[in-house]
Amino acid sequence: MNNPTSERSTCADHRTLVSLALATLLIHFLSNGSYAYFRDELYYVACSKHLAWGYVDQPPFSEFMLAISGHLLGYSLFALRFLPAVCGALVAYLVGVIAHELGGGRFAQALAATAFIIGGVYLSIDNLYSMNCFDHLFWVLALYVLVRILKYDEPRLWVLFGLVAGLGLENKYSMGFLGLGLIAGLVLTPARKHFRNKWLWLGGALATVIFLPHLLWEVRNHYPTAEFIHNATFKKNLPMTPWAFLKECALQVHPFTVPIWLAGLLYLFFFRQKRQFQTLGWIWLAALAILLSTHAKPYYFAPAFLILLPAGAVTIEALVARSNWSWLKPACLTALVLGGLISAPLAIPVLPVETFIRYQNWMGIKPSSGERGDRNRRLPQMYADMFGWPEMTAQVAEIYTRLTPEEKADCVIGASNYGEAGAIDFFGKRYGLPNAISSHNTYWFWGPGGKPGKVLLVIGGSQEDYANMYEEVRQAATFEHPYARESGTPIFLCRKPRHTLQEVWPYIHAFI
Repeated sequence: MNNPTSERSTCADHRTLVSLALATLLIHFLSNGSYAYFRDELYYVACSKHLAWGYVDQPPFSEFMLAISGHLLGYSLFALRFLPAVCGALVAYLVGVIAHELGGGRFAQALAATAFIIGGVYLSIDNLYSMNCFDHLFWVLALYVLVRILKYDEPRLWVLFGLVAGLGLENKYSMGFLGLGLIAGLVLTPARKHFRNKWLWLGGALATVIFLPHLLWEVRNHYPTAEFIHNATFKKNLPMTPWAFLKECALQVHPFTVPIWLAGLLYLFFFRQKRQFQTLGWIWLAALAILLSTHAKPYYFAPAFLILLPAGAVTIEALVARSNWSWLKPACLTALVLGGLISAPLAIPVLPVETFIRYQNWMGIKPSSGERGDRNRRLPQMYADMFGWPEMTAQVAEIYTRLTPEEKADCVIGASNYGEAGAIDFFGKRYGLPNAISSHNTYWFWGPGGKPGKVLLVIGGSQEDYANMYEEVRQAATFEHPYARESGTPIFLCRKPRHTLQEVWPYIHAFI
């Protein structure tokens, strides 16, 4: 017979987690329309209108989802950021559920979910449309299934794990870090027995089949993503020492959560009665080793902390119970909430811009973009990339309208990066501008169009870049904006081509 008290406790736990998930949803709904479109969001919209089984810098899942969302909801800021907000709410709920599966009661579940909610990297990622919000969701789903496999010895769940992992790989390669860590964790623990079980291999086969269309796309297109990753690793991403990397991770996940995830490591590796979950700890360590060796950005490591937060919350709950200091429970939760309120403006746009600048300067904290050449600017890169796109498009349109009818008929609008090109495509329709071309990442695959480029109106680059292609190169304007990352970008008007765009296009791609 079921224990009624136990059932009431379970229901109460789920009510708590649902409440926290709804609070997460509300946080994003109230804040994700405060600034404007983010650089990458404009690129994602463009990609969602060119559906394929792959893109230079990502697999296709998030673009397929955006194509569906855009068709149903449109592309307003709220509509575009609706799915990321939902992902954040689901992850908050599942982090608490994992804490429950690891042996945690109501306090541990609430602590784990709250630690996730206040994490700056999670707040910022779930406030914008990108593949990263889905990445966190797939990671936490996979971890939940894995915990159940390890706890209840349910090998048939490997098929469900394979489904989640395959979809996760179709969204972002970082799901592979979890997979590699899982192999290491199984080999190094008694859970290696699962290698003798057919269900694990069936799950692996299912993940492979799901990922296969993207892999075939890579083969057909000569592995552009491998070139992109190589260039990003050695030319774009900022090299960091292990200590600097972990320090930045602690800042992004939230300094107040450091005791929680350190306790999570203790739980997974040193609690003898919990050795069945040691595989999870090896996943975290393996992901750390991979990211350190590839000079990855710190935020790439964020989903791995979804392993440690619930484990750490269970450990802290046990320590509090042994102390008999019941006041520690509300004190811990209150400290997290206050810490989250203090750091929230650094992660989500809850303050007017000038107020935020003053607040950031007062705090003395400026999150790193993780990229080389992250020059000083008034706003951090994440916020700076939300400003200036409509104004830049309007400035290009002003130059375009001054062209003669014959020049307009021949004019091609170019951009040096996908943000600029995405802005022209998204905002340019109101001015009658043609879609932009760009050699940057997947825009290069979409080609130069049918016009030979007798007149090229192009954003970014230098006069020397275009002098090889055109006899006449004139800087028509310089884009300026007090907050935009693109401020200071030149706009060139090029005439009298030496070669057609179709002739030079195969040689000018930039995958980075």
